Amino acid sequence: MFGKNKSRNYVSGPRELIVDKQPKSPVSEQFRTVRTNIMYSNIDKEIKTVLVTSATPGAGKSTTAANLAVAYAQSGKRTVLIDADLRRPTTHYTFEVTNQRGMSTAIVQDVPVENIVKETEVENLDIITSGPIPPNPSELLSSNKMIHMLKTFSMHYDMVIIDSPPLLAVTDAQVLSKITDGTVLVTNVAENNRDKLREAKDLLNKADANILGVVMNNKKMNTKKDDYYYYYGSE
Repeated sequence: MFGKNKSRNYVSGPRELIVDKQPKSPVSEQFRTVRTNIMYSNIDKEIKTVLVTSATPGAGKSTTAANLAVAYAQSGKRTVLIDADLRRPTTHYTFEVTNQRGMSTAIVQDVPVENIVKETEVENLDIITSGPIPPNPSELLSSNKMIHMLKTFSMHYDMVIIDSPPLLAVTDAQVLSKITDGTVLVTNVAENNRDKLREAKDLLNKADANILGVVMNNKKMNTKKDDYYYYYGSE
């Protein structure tokens, strides 16, 4: 269904996709570590839909979601990255592609989902941009159409990575955490926002979300100048 009868629209991204551009870098290896930890986070249930969010803006959640999607694709898993941030979307910037049609288009206008999927130059990786920003993002994301779309994607892809708005800003991430297999929380270590992280974790717990762990962005190593991404359990 996907990637077969649609017109091929290959898109590529700038240097934010470090896992693709610099696969041997220490940062890329950390993303692969995150991928591995997610795979083994729940041995009783297969994790196929992963929500990536943060407590506040600027934590690097979108960059994390994009690079994590590339890491899964490079492992041979057919992967789709969905931009469900219907307020401040970034996936179309990252992959340098038009955002005229996307998630919001499929939900509001009943556009077939295969018509909003874009193939990328990364083997095994497709993307779905947000589409035009709607006036009611939370309602769209909690709709039966959205639930059905996620089920459809999980049937046709090995891995579905979803980028969502920050938890403390709006309710969108809470809504999505209820209908995905697991949630990864991204934080910027430099901001030292433990209280906000606890508040974000409480919101996820109230939504009965399956918190897979926390990615700590901007943590420096003594021997390298690169930013590293670490993965920890949710406890």
